[in-house]
Amino acid sequence: MTTWMLLDYGEVISTAQPSDATAAMAELTGQDQATFRERYWLHRDAYDRGQPSHLYWSTVLGRTLAAGDPLVAELDAADVESWSHLNPESLRAIDDLAGRHALALLSNAPEPMAAAIDDAPWSAAFDHRFYSCRMALSKPDPAIFEEVLRRLGAVPGDVTFIDDRAVNVDAAAALGINALLYPEWPASPRTG
Repeated sequence: MTTWMLLDYGEVISTAQPSDATAAMAELTGQDQATFRERYWLHRDAYDRGQPSHLYWSTVLGRTLAAGDPLVAELDAADVESWSHLNPESLRAIDDLAGRHALALLSNAPEPMAAAIDDAPWSAAFDHRFYSCRMALSKPDPAIFEEVLRRLGAVPGDVTFIDDRAVNVDAAAALGINALLYPEWPASPRTG
């Protein structure tokens, strides 16, 4: 029986980044949108595991930015905004689940996004919020799931995990965690 519902954030609770948001970030960097998106994702794993913002954006831009550079703050704000469009269906499901299960969040997210989620009123429904940037681990590494289980004091069968990426779902399932690929959830009858 599921005690814990462990939800991903990006493209589960939030919607996908709108193309106009990535276009705006590309414009800030002086890159065309295709080049920006390629570099944004190519270097994202280190950022999600805690790399400082200025180092990540320096890599994306291909030039050095200082920690206090105003462009770093602009890019951080634009990036957070791009991931802050919430899925109303998921929010309704979270409200429903909160009465029946303990909730936890597990997101590959850099520190600016983690801080924004922590400040969002809807995140109060979660008993625990785990972020790759604060754990120096990221999905699909099995170690991040093992650490979450340890911190929750749970065994794999006590947890149902929902994520939009099959590789993350497969990694969790390999450890014995009940894992569902979004968008199967929140319509799945197996979360009860």
